[in-house]
Amino acid sequence: MAITGDWDRRISRRTLLRTGGSLAAGAALTGLLAPRALAQALGDGNPFSLGVASGDPTPDGVVLWTRVVADPLAPDGGVPARVVGVRYEVATDERFRRIVRRGALAARPDEAHSVRVELEGLGPGGEYFYRFSAGRDFSPVGRTRTAPPAGAAVPRLDFAFVSCQNWSDGYFTSYADVVDQDLDLVVHLGDYIYEGSGNVVRMHLPRVEIRTLDDYRVRHAQYKTDPDLQAAHAAYPWLVTWDDHEVENNYADLDGDPDVPPEEFAVRRAAAYRAYWEHMPLRRASKPRGPDMDLYRRFRWGSLATFNVLDTRQYRSDQPDPCERAERIDGYCPSQLDPSLTMLGDRQRAWIYEELATTRSTWNLLANQTAFAPFDRDGSDSRREFLTGDSWDGYPLERQALLDWIVERRTPNPVVLTGDAHLNRVRNVPPNSQDFDAPPVASELMGTSVSSNGDPAAPSSVFTGDADNPHIVFRNNQRGYVRCTLEPGALTSDFRVVSTVEAPRATTSTAAVYVIQDGRPGAELAWAPPGV
Repeated sequence: MAITGDWDRRISRRTLLRTGGSLAAGAALTGLLAPRALAQALGDGNPFSLGVASGDPTPDGVVLWTRVVADPLAPDGGVPARVVGVRYEVATDERFRRIVRRGALAARPDEAHSVRVELEGLGPGGEYFYRFSAGRDFSPVGRTRTAPPAGAAVPRLDFAFVSCQNWSDGYFTSYADVVDQDLDLVVHLGDYIYEGSGNVVRMHLPRVEIRTLDDYRVRHAQYKTDPDLQAAHAAYPWLVTWDDHEVENNYADLDGDPDVPPEEFAVRRAAAYRAYWEHMPLRRASKPRGPDMDLYRRFRWGSLATFNVLDTRQYRSDQPDPCERAERIDGYCPSQLDPSLTMLGDRQRAWIYEELATTRSTWNLLANQTAFAPFDRDGSDSRREFLTGDSWDGYPLERQALLDWIVERRTPNPVVLTGDAHLNRVRNVPPNSQDFDAPPVASELMGTSVSSNGDPAAPSSVFTGDADNPHIVFRNNQRGYVRCTLEPGALTSDFRVVSTVEAPRATTSTAAVYVIQDGRPGAELAWAPPGV
C-alpha cells in the first residue's frame, strides 16, 4: 500500500521525542507539520537533496540515513529550528509492493535534521530497498543488504575500498564505476572531507579552513551534493572510518598541527566529530560526547571474513620528532623508539588483540588509515631511514608488537586495507623492519585517492619492488579505488583507475590485479595490462 502525505498529520511531536525518533507503523500519531506547512518551511526544493545512505550491516539489520535540508549549503540546511517529521519504508522490492518495515522519525535541529533508522529483525543475507518522505516529498530509493548468518559458510564477498576525496582537487568520478559493480558493501578508509579552503577544480565552501560546527556541516553537505558519491551511497551499505582531514591535517588525539592548546583543539574536534556523525550511516550509540566518539568496531561476513574497522586518530600519540641521520638506530630516530608511543590506544589495542587471537574467520581484514608496512626512504644499500611522520613507520614498536601477535597466534589471512597515500601499492608485510626479504607475515593493499592530488602529470605503474623495498611489489600513481573479491581460497584485488578527475565524467580501467592465496601471506600479480 502506498503512503501519502496524510500520514504526517498523525505524527505526534511528544511521541517522536519520547521514542528518540523511531516508531512502528500503525501507531496512533498526531501532526507535527502538515504537508502544506512543511512545504512552506522547506521551500520548493527537494528536502532530500543530500541523498540517502546505509551502513554497518549485521545479519538482522542495517543503519539507514538521510538529512532534511532546504538549502544544503546553509549552516542550518535552510530548515527552521524545529522538529520535522520524517517517514521511512523498507521493502524487498524496488517498487515497494512488499513492505517489511514502515515507521516515523524526528529530524531534530540540534542534529542538523539528520535521521537514522537502526533496523533489526530483518532476514540475513537479504537485499532491501528503502526510502524516506516528508510531507509529499520522497527521497531517492536506496538499496542495501544485511550480512549473512553468523558463522555461515559464504562462497563469496565483493566489496570496494576507497579513501581521500578532496572536493577541490577534482570530481568523484571513481564512484560512477563503483555503482556499476555488483558489490556487497563499500569500505571508506578516511578523508571523506578536507578541511582546507582549496579552489583547484571545484571551490570549497565555506571558502575558509573550517573550524566550527556550522563550517563542518556545510562542508559535509557540499560533498554529499556530488551525484556520483550520492549514487554510491544509495547503491550499497558502507563501513566508514575517518582519518585526519575530517578534522585537521595530521592531528593526533588532542594535538593539533601546528600545535594549539589542547582545550582549544578539543572544541574544534568536537565540532568535526559531531558533523561527521550527523552525515554518516552510523548508529546512535556512536553519537559524540563532546570531543570523543566511539568509531572502531567489527563486522563479520559469515565465517568468510571479519572487518576490523580501526580508528588510528583519536587515541594516537603525537608524531615523534625528527632527528639527524647520525642519531638513527636501525633507521629510526630515538623518538620513534619510545615504547609509550601508540596509534591505537590501550583499549583499542586490547580489543584488536583479542580478536586476532580468537578469530574463526577465514580472512581477517584491518580497515586502516595510514601506511602499515615499513618503507625505507634512504635509497642506500648501507643504511635505512624510516620517517618520523604520520604512518605506522612513526610508531614501529607498536606495529612490531602487533605483527608478533599475529604470528604467535597464527591469525588466519591478515590483510591490511589502507588509504591516505594517494597511491596504489601492494605491500607484502615482512616480519620486521630489517628483514624485507623474509617471507611476509601479512598482506597490505593500499588504495589510491578518489580525487586528492588531482590527475597525475604522467600516469605510471611499476610491477616490481626496488632494492631497498623488495616487499613493495606494485606502485601506481593514478586516481581510483580497489575492488576486492573474497572467496574461501583467495582474495582478488582489482586496482581500478580513472582517466581523469578534472571533468565530471571519466573512463575507468584496470591497472593491475593481485591475488592473495588462503594461507599464503603476500600478494602475487594475476594480471597486468598488455606490454607490461
